Amino acid sequence: MFHKEGFKIILIATIIFSLGISAIENFISVAWLNKLVAIILLALYLIILQFFRNPKRKTPLTDNAIIAPVDGKVVVIEEVFEKEYFKDQRLQISIFMSPINVHVTRFPVSGKIKYSKYHPGKYLVAWHPKASEENERTTIVVENNSFGEILYRQIAGAMAKRIINYAKPGMNVIQGTDAGFIKFGSRVDLFLPLNTSVSVKLNQKVKGGEQIIATI
Repeated sequence: MFHKEGFKIILIATIIFSLGISAIENFISVAWLNKLVAIILLALYLIILQFFRNPKRKTPLTDNAIIAPVDGKVVVIEEVFEKEYFKDQRLQISIFMSPINVHVTRFPVSGKIKYSKYHPGKYLVAWHPKASEENERTTIVVENNSFGEILYRQIAGAMAKRIINYAKPGMNVIQGTDAGFIKFGSRVDLFLPLNTSVSVKLNQKVKGGEQIIATI
């Protein structure tokens, strides 16, 4: 199953792959070179297909837990000053996605969208300390019954060139459903209340839409 954001790219890739295989058969007569080019084309095509995969996830719906919004590795767990929206101390959890991870963003909690803003910016590597403030990004705040307001931020990386965000102010959203997509490598930051209990550790790999990363 593929994400809708990849349909156009997958169609173009399929056409290019088909034309490429046809060209190889017609214009490359050396057997070993023919096979090598075909393998390279197939590998590139499979990389595009795996990038846009959208596996179904069984979300344990609960107002008392934060679900990982994306697949990836936990790279930050620390108390920070969140300067855009809360303007106070928050608990930050950051998840880095490599190009081979599923890049669907899912709502970490159910609730009402209170804030959603796009920020143009740079394309520093996603694990850079300043990426959260200087890279292209979107900031979304969801008001939840148990946690109150929580903020998550989609951040572009060195390879990511487009962030898709479905959250609009006033929307009521359901935990685990599609919140957007980040194309080709990125990171998601969450900013939670200080009394949140973290359920994951640094460098731990998490599964978006299913794994509980924090509770209250």
